[in-house]
Amino acid sequence: MIVRQPRYSKEEFARRGDEIYESQVRSQVEEGNHGKIVAIDLETGDFEVDASEIAACDRLEARHSDAQIWIVRIGSRHVRRFGGRTKRAV
Repeated sequence: MIVRQPRYSKEEFARRGDEIYESQVRSQVEEGNHGKIVAIDLETGDFEVDASEIAACDRLEARHSDAQIWIVRIGSRHVRRFGGRTKRAV
């Protein structure tokens, strides 16, 4: 198993990931993919979309073995949610 070493601080990692998503990826993936995962390589800007984090990352790593991967859930500010949810009134 390959252990990747991060090349950026946590803050820089997040900043770069958000910047690439907003400027290059979002417009290409948003329509019809709400709730899916997009895995982005911070070095190349290449990305993969899938319902599964693992599948998206695996495909991206197959193309870029040393990828620095940032994950975003399309249409959400969060990849995962912890704790309970309150029901919304419809």
